[in-house]
Amino acid sequence: MTQGERMTDGTAGTDDVEVNLDIHLAHSARMYDYYLGGTTNFPADREAAGRALAVFPYARSAARANRAFMRRSTHLLAEAGIRQFLDIGTGIPTSPNLHEVAQSVAPDAKVVYADNDPIVLLHAKALLHGTEQGVTAYVQADVREPADLLDSARAILDFTQPIALSMNALLHFVPFEAQRITEGLKAQLPNGSALVISHFTQDFAAEETARLIQVYTAAGTPVAACTRDEFAQFFTGWNLMEPGVAATPRWHPAPADDTEHITDAAASCYGAVAIRP
Repeated sequence: MTQGERMTDGTAGTDDVEVNLDIHLAHSARMYDYYLGGTTNFPADREAAGRALAVFPYARSAARANRAFMRRSTHLLAEAGIRQFLDIGTGIPTSPNLHEVAQSVAPDAKVVYADNDPIVLLHAKALLHGTEQGVTAYVQADVREPADLLDSARAILDFTQPIALSMNALLHFVPFEAQRITEGLKAQLPNGSALVISHFTQDFAAEETARLIQVYTAAGTPVAACTRDEFAQFFTGWNLMEPGVAATPRWHPAPADDTEHITDAAASCYGAVAIRP
């Protein structure tokens, strides 16, 4: 692939592929879009999101805090010199996307988005408007098959050079597999690479988040929370950047994000970034 070229996975064209969105079933990505004020959601998603907000009224703030964490971590890593980014669990495009942040710092940055959600496939083209100097790509892949996902990413990224791997608000949707997935991905990244993760937790608002888990499970999307110690295990063997493990609004807060006022309970999500030594 040459610089400036845009691509999707060979099986992931959005013009001629029939996409089954199951719009009568709530979907976590579309619920997240609703929390962020987006329009890519349907009645089933809004109904499920309404039930979630009834038991966890902070859901909109939590979504905003998570997006802001993504922007700050990406900006910091691009400023630190990383020029390759792999974002797994991309979700529905919401500007500014990761590539917009990375390429605003480093126009030549390469960004690969990966997701297995058909609605992300449908909107993949919205992810592909990057700089002419850089590369922005989308691959249809499942994080539960990390080897296959990385094989697709190798067509675009240079695995001899540092890569920032982002899994924001993803691993809590793959209960019992999160640690295996993370270790499988970490093992393939070169020295100097970065690992960026945010993950749902019950540490700050136990009762509300327990009810939220019930709502998501009833909607057909199992979700698992983690403790601070469990979250820290994802970064074993890598060097945590300051401030270490923190609630997402506390990780390098920036006034421009307008999320500093969000409490730990409202975020109910840990975030951290680590570097492979």
